[in-house]
Amino acid sequence: MTTTILNPINNAAASAGHQDEVIELTRGCEKAFLAWLTPLVRRQSVTLDLGSVQRIDAAGISALVSLYSCAHRAGHCFSVANVTPHVAEVLRLVGLERILLTKRAAWKCPSGQRLEQTAA
Repeated sequence: MTTTILNPINNAAASAGHQDEVIELTRGCEKAFLAWLTPLVRRQSVTLDLGSVQRIDAAGISALVSLYSCAHRAGHCFSVANVTPHVAEVLRLVGLERILLTKRAAWKCPSGQRLEQTAA
């Protein structure tokens, strides 16, 4: 089983020239976020590195739940890792920390992507 570790939000910010901005997963960016990640979670397991996300709202939570559901229906895993304290608190408040937070440590990669082969 292949798991992809992604930091898509950092990559999107860097490509737009906004490396120093506070990154948010909020209403307005969730549609592009879903359009990019939905096909990937249908093909393989994915862990998102959300280490730079400082703010998340209901639309962002909904996008994460949608990705989790899509991955689960396809027989894959979806989780988030390296969350900021604020994002961790929001996930805890809505009861999603046990479902979405990965137990393993997040990897920081300059490219924002890492493939990992896990035992079957």
